[in-house]
Amino acid sequence: MVAMNNIAENIKIIRTKIEKAAQSCDRDPAEVNLVAVSKKQSTENIEAALKAGHRLFGENRVQEAQDHWGPLKKEYPDVKLHLIGPLQTNKVKDAVALFDCFETLDREKLALKLANEMAEQQRDLPCFIQINTGKEPQKSGVLPEFVAEFYDYCRYECGLDIRGLMCIPPVDGAAALHFALLKKLADEHDFKELSMGMSADFEQAITQGATYVRVGTALFGARE
Repeated sequence: MVAMNNIAENIKIIRTKIEKAAQSCDRDPAEVNLVAVSKKQSTENIEAALKAGHRLFGENRVQEAQDHWGPLKKEYPDVKLHLIGPLQTNKVKDAVALFDCFETLDREKLALKLANEMAEQQRDLPCFIQINTGKEPQKSGVLPEFVAEFYDYCRYECGLDIRGLMCIPPVDGAAALHFALLKKLADEHDFKELSMGMSADFEQAITQGATYVRVGTALFGARE
């Protein structure tokens, strides 16, 4: 476990890096949101980030997020939770009740299920379309050439609030190329938000237009 003061210090360091990366490409640092990835972290680590004033977190799995945030969301009602991992349709009801944004919308069946459940719970939650920029068969995400078609379905058939695009570059690929592709797709289709960049490459992602960066290890230390 990382000491509480270390986590607070890590948040300051990351925010400084975000500011410098944004300024290096003439962007306003306030445009870039830090999503603290709390998957597989202890409650103590998460509370340390909360006590340092951080309020935007990302989780990969619904069940783990419920375990982490069931009690904490009552104590910190201003927390915003993003789902940044794949969502199974049988978890949609719980996910809509817990999360404030879905970053991994990737198929029509999920879009329709989310839309119906949001209507049922009277929650209008923003979504990002996940793009499989590397066209990896084992990875979730819409292929780049189908972005417009999938967006039209999500927006006009399902009525979802689509805010932007998200990607996870291939582990062995040049991340910058995938960030550039996501930015190009966003510009072509007039998306304002881009979720891309993690601990090892978030500064690079910011120079390519990221408005959300998902940082875990650099903030919390190695996962237990």
